[in-house]
Amino acid sequence: MNKQTRARFEARAKIIKAMAHPTRLFIIEELSSGERCVCELTEMIGADVSTISKHLTVMKNAGIVRDEKRGSQVFYTLRVACIINFFQCVEAVLKNTAEEQLKCSE
Repeated sequence: MNKQTRARFEARAKIIKAMAHPTRLFIIEELSSGERCVCELTEMIGADVSTISKHLTVMKNAGIVRDEKRGSQVFYTLRVACIINFFQCVEAVLKNTAEEQLKCSE
């Protein structure tokens, strides 16, 4: 693998790693419906503001979300809405795996 190819795969891995947490996946799914402020996400998830902010920072550094400060609140949106398509692919893998396991148990 040459340096350019390796760099491309490392960039992909960075994005996937940034999503690799249940809370972050939930946040991405919520943001697919529109912008949310940190206070809303905190309430939905049931975690403290600092924890949610850390998750959002990881995703922001990976280029998944963007933020906009308005007064004392910070609102987040998805940078690229198609990231939600990744979830559809994951669901297809889960469904396929479940079907295969069901066949093996019959």
